Amino acid sequence: MRYKKLGSSDLEVSHICLGTMTYGEQNTQEDAFEQMDYALSRGINFFDTAELYPVPPRPETQGQTETIVGNWLAASGKRKDIVLATKVTGRGDANSGVAHIRQGPRLTGDHIRAAVEQSLERLQTDYIDLYQIHWPERRTNFFGQFSYRHSDDDGVAIEDTLSALQELVEWGMVRHIGLSNETPWGVMEYLRLAREHDMPRIVSIQNPYNLLNRGFELGLAEMAVREKVDLLAYSPLAFGVLSGKYLNNAKPAGARLTLFERFVRYNNAEARAATEAYAALAQRHQLSLSQMALAYVNQQVFLGSNIIGATTLAQLKENIDSAQVQLSDELLSEIDAIHKRYTVPAP
Repeated sequence: MRYKKLGSSDLEVSHICLGTMTYGEQNTQEDAFEQMDYALSRGINFFDTAELYPVPPRPETQGQTETIVGNWLAASGKRKDIVLATKVTGRGDANSGVAHIRQGPRLTGDHIRAAVEQSLERLQTDYIDLYQIHWPERRTNFFGQFSYRHSDDDGVAIEDTLSALQELVEWGMVRHIGLSNETPWGVMEYLRLAREHDMPRIVSIQNPYNLLNRGFELGLAEMAVREKVDLLAYSPLAFGVLSGKYLNNAKPAGARLTLFERFVRYNNAEARAATEAYAALAQRHQLSLSQMALAYVNQQVFLGSNIIGATTLAQLKENIDSAQVQLSDELLSEIDAIHKRYTVPAP
């Protein structure tokens, strides 16, 4: 396993990060403990979670993922061996699907303080290594939205949110801060405010990045490198689509897209056609589609860590093994050729 300093921080993280958002929904605590034990044995020292999890978000299960991770940290005694990341839920109203969190989550000081205190309690720790804003407060494009419509309803100002995060850092509750589902403008605004007001600097951005969604390359990749704000790539297998298990309209029992019809981002005709092309390419190069897709993400210069998740230990083993796969220049060129045919199959 390779390791690197995350952004401009002193956090040394494994190239593969263990995603946990299925814990408490598709995975039991017993499953989760087995996964965390195995991940640690393979050199993974970076775990990512969120107060929102598990997914899909429901009042009955909210916070259970953090609770399970916290139970493992307490049982294993491995807190000092883990770089622990979690997130505060972004703005949500009555129709957002997250209104059960603090009666509609916002990124105010009061909300952020309440969120971190509850996360610390569930995680059974007194500090979080990386605390992330799950999505912006302002009305803008994220989660695959197009057709930008400007709104003056920015809600809580970024400076106020950053000021609240600064308090958490000063109190020792949080070591470093990051963003998620952000835009280039949002990243630069956080950096500007930090520079001009001597506030904590973001060290990472957790956005989607995979063979079906390379949008990060358009405006954020150069920024990530030049500003030392590393990408934490989520959905590197596009909700499992890039494992190939849904090819030919298959609906494997227990799989996310079988269980939850709301996850349609990577399940459209163009995405399916692109997946078929990538699957054929992987087969020609004697690779599994999963490992080719993950290795592609692993090789990006702007990557801090690749967040993988799995519902079975066998999937987890295969995904971690991708850290040993190096894609040739020839194969990368063939991937780009497919990308030119299916440039934005799943934004």
